Amino acid sequence: MDQKFLNKIAFLDSKQREKLIPPEVLIGQMPIQKDHALLDVGAGSGFFTIPMAESTSNKVYALDPDRRMLSVIETKAKEKGLNNIELIQDYLEDLSLQNESVVFAMASLILHEVGSLSKALSTIYEVLKTEGHLLCLEYEKDDKVIEGPPMAIRIGSDELERALAFIGFNIVKKTQINDAIYTILAIKKEK
Repeated sequence: MDQKFLNKIAFLDSKQREKLIPPEVLIGQMPIQKDHALLDVGAGSGFFTIPMAESTSNKVYALDPDRRMLSVIETKAKEKGLNNIELIQDYLEDLSLQNESVVFAMASLILHEVGSLSKALSTIYEVLKTEGHLLCLEYEKDDKVIEGPPMAIRIGSDELERALAFIGFNIVKKTQINDAIYTILAIKKEK
């Protein structure tokens, strides 16, 4: 593995990130039950995938286009004795999960990287069951916040709310985690 990739893993798994966005706390606040199938969009190193897999006996789909990231998740799952994670190497826009097969989806700091926000959200909408939840974490589009991705690709919370509503989601809750990061919890309602 090259140094750039190792540095990315170190950042994704850092104690600083864990303190900022405690995965178990965040997932513990979600309406996840033991029999729910879950989806982690842009799973990365498994920061959320592993605690999600610990919160359900059903399948957790870990989606990431980078095979090396999925290998990291696979290693962590083996170490923890988790066998309910299904690794999917693909881009969100090309996700081929069965429609209405997932009860909860998480898109953590990944939506600003997709080619088409509306296509990405539509894909998640399709794989979610009715009354299923989507939790989005993103960087606020605020010139005062230096950390995070370039301002040009960020998605402001108001913009994401509008995009979610346009696709057919109802907004349940918006939370500002800190100056840089916000979450939006949305639910899929019948059209």
